[in-house]
Amino acid sequence: MKACCLFSLIVALLSLPALAGEPLVGTASVIDGDTIEIHGQRIRLHGIDAPESRQECTRPDGATWRCGQQAALALSDRIGRSVVHCDARGRDRYGRIISVCLKNTEDLNRWMVANGWAVAYRKYALDYVDDEERAHLAKAGIWSGSFEMPWDWRARGTKH
Repeated sequence: MKACCLFSLIVALLSLPALAGEPLVGTASVIDGDTIEIHGQRIRLHGIDAPESRQECTRPDGATWRCGQQAALALSDRIGRSVVHCDARGRDRYGRIISVCLKNTEDLNRWMVANGWAVAYRKYALDYVDDEERAHLAKAGIWSGSFEMPWDWRARGTKH
């Protein structure tokens, strides 16, 4: 086998555990409202999309607030220093591992949507649609006022 092919095979095999459902377990650092890091591995929370860190939302009185930053802080507060278990589902186009992550038995992806800090990312999964609808009705988190869907905010570019 040629060296380049052997190298490619080794790299592919080394990445298999994260793609084959091997759990990632450890103390998590929150990157933003839908991305964490465990042991140097970036993990994108499956089925949800949170406002971007610099994204602002509008309160009913017209005041703006850093809802993306607040979403990340809410996730960070929820996790604390607890061990997080993430079950890999695949990788996204940026190489992040897509996972459902648990703190004890609590689905953190679900918690983010149910508490209004993220929306169900229907383009990729319908797992959290009911949680989003309940959060919307309760005017929880970002649903307390108005906001632009994170994917629309990103599509408009980085000049925000």
